[in-house]
Amino acid sequence: MKITDVILDVTAVRRSQYPEDGRPEFMLVGRSNVGKSSFINCLINRKNLARISSRPGKTQTLNFYLVNKEFYLVDVPGYGYAAVDKKTQEKFGKMIEEYLEKREQMKRVFMLIDFRHKPTEDDVLMYNFLKYYNIPVTVVATKVDKVGGSKTDKNKKIILDTLDLVMGDDLILFSSVTKLGREDILQKIDSLIKCAEPIEEEDII
Repeated sequence: MKITDVILDVTAVRRSQYPEDGRPEFMLVGRSNVGKSSFINCLINRKNLARISSRPGKTQTLNFYLVNKEFYLVDVPGYGYAAVDKKTQEKFGKMIEEYLEKREQMKRVFMLIDFRHKPTEDDVLMYNFLKYYNIPVTVVATKVDKVGGSKTDKNKKIILDTLDLVMGDDLILFSSVTKLGREDILQKIDSLIKCAEPIEEEDII
């Protein structure tokens, strides 16, 4: 997949503000310091469309990035950031839950975790939360370039054992620096979009 056109099309805090065009959507979740903005910029091949902040927890809305006028990447507020007060965290949680409840065009969640560390309790809670809604998940292990090659298999095993992925979910190793995993993610999005395309009358025999 070649990315030719990307815009931040919609920012929303409630269901009435979501796009209504029915295009496939792919949600991005992760801890506030996991590198979601770097992930988005690498994926869409832009330097700073998603603003990278030195202050984690900056995203406070659902941000719908329209890619190639074909699908949306949906960036949501990060979790697990202690400096965000409890009331705000609860608001973010309800915002995300409202989106997940009845969003049929949401095809998959890319859940970002830091490859350097064992998944946190918050990561496990988020994965189980997504499974409660029977949402397919691809776990994206970020910052792989910061881990020595001898530790790669060990860290991968720790992630798989901790999250205990269900059948159909998968793990992709990713680096916004080396672009490792970028093509794998784009291919997955492309295949899911094609599966979601309606059948034209002339295709029916």
